[in-house]
Amino acid sequence: MESIWSKETQILPREPLHQHQSVNTVIIGGGMAGILTAFLLKKRGVDVVVLEANTIGSGQTKNTTAKITCQHGLMYYKLIQERGEHYAKKYARVNMLAIELYERIINSLHIDCDFRRLPSYLYSKVDDLCLRREAGAASKLGMQADFCFKTALPFEVKGAVRFENQAQFQPLAFLKAISEEVCVYEHSPVLKVESNTVITPGGNVKADHVVFATHYPFVNFPGLFFTRLHQERSYAIAIEGGQNLEGLYYGVDKDGISFRNAGSLTILGGGNHRTGENSQGGKYQFLQDAAKRFYPDCTLVAQWSAQDCIPIDGLPYIGRFGGKDRKWYVATGFFKWGMTNSMVSAMVLCDMICGVHNRYGDMFDPNRNSWTKSVKNLSIELKASVLGLGRQVFSDAKSPLSSLPQGHGGIVEWKGHKLGAYKDEQGNVFLVSVKCPHLGCQLEWNPDEKSWDCPCHGSRFDYTGALLDNPAQIKLKAYRYTRR
Repeated sequence: MESIWSKETQILPREPLHQHQSVNTVIIGGGMAGILTAFLLKKRGVDVVVLEANTIGSGQTKNTTAKITCQHGLMYYKLIQERGEHYAKKYARVNMLAIELYERIINSLHIDCDFRRLPSYLYSKVDDLCLRREAGAASKLGMQADFCFKTALPFEVKGAVRFENQAQFQPLAFLKAISEEVCVYEHSPVLKVESNTVITPGGNVKADHVVFATHYPFVNFPGLFFTRLHQERSYAIAIEGGQNLEGLYYGVDKDGISFRNAGSLTILGGGNHRTGENSQGGKYQFLQDAAKRFYPDCTLVAQWSAQDCIPIDGLPYIGRFGGKDRKWYVATGFFKWGMTNSMVSAMVLCDMICGVHNRYGDMFDPNRNSWTKSVKNLSIELKASVLGLGRQVFSDAKSPLSSLPQGHGGIVEWKGHKLGAYKDEQGNVFLVSVKCPHLGCQLEWNPDEKSWDCPCHGSRFDYTGALLDNPAQIKLKAYRYTRR
């Protein structure tokens, strides 16, 4: 299942790392956040390399819906209530600066990536009060935001908030251009990091500064990010025969749908769920059914999914990984706003590494005391981990392998073992361990993706056991199927 960006863009391959190196800064992760940070550092004369386990942009960047906005859902009213107007104004301002910096880079390098300034809308079909509050809060913070009733959506809304001067682009076309400006080693997975040395199968990189831009940090200590993050999946389809929306749309209702155009295509997104909690499937069908209701003559062009790191207090973690001694840095917890927060991360981390004070950095400090402000969310995270571990230790297999229909997957009993099984349409059987190699939680089957997903921390594996998403670093143990 490829996104339309992946179908349109081919980024030139890079060689793996095959020798030891010493540099000022090494960045782990070749997605938007990692490449942008490397790009800004190089512009300041910093010697920097990027290590990517797969290929440039092959993680979450290729699957974004690529909205560049400072409109982050129902964000600003809540932020003012919880942290104050000054804090919320800084958050709004740095995200507006991120949009402006994207535009400056695109113009200066003449990047053809379909960048467009457009209004962005929050909308609801059932409640206008939350939108009126959000419009008032955003306006108070100096943003061009107004409550309205009129939209280009193919249905009536209760109300909407229109944010002016937001943007969209083709993310891989942009990433392709800026990645040509930096040194990247592909197929160079990081095995471990020891002090200031990053170890890969082909060689080690010794650096003054180490940046973890891997979406979800794979190092558990320091940081304890596995207690402060969970991951969610969302789904998208691209159709022909939609409409020209002249804007970006995000639904705030349960099962709300997002909309944007990409050339002649219309992209619909939604179907969010916590990773590992989609046993019934049907998320793509939900979007396809919605598209047919709105645009009866439309045709499906592509469908794909993405994964988002959700922090317990709603704000990204950008800055020192943990403690003051090691010069380790992290960028994670972007919620569902990865494009804007990737640029914010690059701006903040670049200043930190160069020894320049960044006036916005403190609000994203990864070592902030987010637990006391988010006790409810923290308890939810801990409960999910306990349940996942409990299922692995105490639950039995649900059924014998023989009862699994073709084209389906599930947890089965096979030769006295509890295993994950997928039986393809030809009857071939693929057996894997259902114990996540990250921290031992039991994996669950996702029928929409034909994948094994961890409900605790969001690691994912395909039906053969190959690793799809971190924080796990290794594939699942696979078992050879033999008939009894």
